[in-house]
Amino acid sequence: MAEDSYQAEPDPEREDDAYLLDRQAVARIIYAVDIDDRDLLLKELEPLHPADIADLLEQINAFDRRRLIELYGVEFDGDILSELDDSIREEVIGLLNPEVLADAVRDLESDDVVDLVEDLEDQQQQAILSALEDGDRVAVQQSLTYPEYSAGRLMQREVVMAPEHWNVGEAIDYLRNQEDLPDQFYHIILVDPRLRPVGNVTLGKLMAARREVMLKDLVEETFHTIPVTQDEGDVAYAFNQYHLISAPVVDENERLVGVITIDDAMVVLDEEHEEDIMRLAGVGDESSLSDRVIDTTKRRFPWLAVNLVTAILASLVIAQFEAAIAQIVALAVLMPIVASMGGNAGTQSLTVAVRAIATKDLTGSNVWRVIRREVLVGLVNGLIFAVVMGVVGVFWFGGPELGYVIAAAMVINLVVAGLAGTVIPIILDRIGVDPALASGAFVTTVTDVVGFFAFLGLAAMVLL
Repeated sequence: MAEDSYQAEPDPEREDDAYLLDRQAVARIIYAVDIDDRDLLLKELEPLHPADIADLLEQINAFDRRRLIELYGVEFDGDILSELDDSIREEVIGLLNPEVLADAVRDLESDDVVDLVEDLEDQQQQAILSALEDGDRVAVQQSLTYPEYSAGRLMQREVVMAPEHWNVGEAIDYLRNQEDLPDQFYHIILVDPRLRPVGNVTLGKLMAARREVMLKDLVEETFHTIPVTQDEGDVAYAFNQYHLISAPVVDENERLVGVITIDDAMVVLDEEHEEDIMRLAGVGDESSLSDRVIDTTKRRFPWLAVNLVTAILASLVIAQFEAAIAQIVALAVLMPIVASMGGNAGTQSLTVAVRAIATKDLTGSNVWRVIRREVLVGLVNGLIFAVVMGVVGVFWFGGPELGYVIAAAMVINLVVAGLAGTVIPIILDRIGVDPALASGAFVTTVTDVVGFFAFLGLAAMVLL
């Protein structure tokens, strides 16, 4: 029964279908809600991971979501809340009975509780904080005092540490006597007498060593501490760059205050990638399938308005050559090709540049090499497609002149596209503007204006 509820119907052509929610299982869950059968609902939900239940809550409508939560009752798992999309998390918390909510959050790690409460209204924040034990509540409140999107918000306060002068036997005895160890941890952090971290010892090395071996002889070669105020994007970069599993977080006095683990860092890295994609498309960095129509409209409207302005600018360029277009109708047929090719080439260069900036691969030492490469790529592609369109122009309209014009315009626009797609994100990044957010509109404007001007300007000089 567990496999039936968890596995999607496999498509031999797509392996990723194995992780999709089974439509039949979803139908059975909704049926259990419809007939108000709590036992059947629990039977269907029991084999599902909290992340899958969170996906289910995000995919069904608000009416079914409310009925399901009310029927689910005291069995509600706090891990479901931490997996929910921000757009409906507040709604779900509001639907939970206060006692159920209290039980759900008590077993969460401190970093999950911080993530849960930081975007909630004050009333809901207090409802969750009051459900925690005094020590946990103080830890969460302390984390909330750190800047948003900082390591202090990302870290968990539950830390496994040991004095640097201990041996393996002392560490193992200590761990066995502890009743409140984190559910998952990867290192024992060695600290000096001033509580400053000096090294990490993996659990694998700890368990493989003899009892009399000193912990300081087992520390990993790669060891990084994270300042509590460091931006979480830089934290994720450090984990990815140096292949960290966990890292201690330190305050301004270099004292240990928490730890960040790879799962939280990878969530941030995934969110950074998602934000870049969303911003490049001009749909906002917090868009979700669960958003209301009015919220989605508000996020998309400004960038559509910007695109309208850039389209008008391109149209003004076209209007300057109205007489040429009126005399040679073929110009109206061919000019979208030049602009479209330039736009696509610019988007390709733009995407590579924005991603390289985000991953810190594009630096002052290689910026000119990258710009030169993108311009040369635009030149080579422009020459290839110039030949193609030159031939098309000759055979389509029966004369070589128009073919020469569109070929030359194609080369010019693809070279400019490669240059603009690389330089514009770099300039925006240098002046403190997110290149993923603003580059697209500028690059599109440049390629449209240059494309139309080059094609129509050359046509006016050569053909008239």
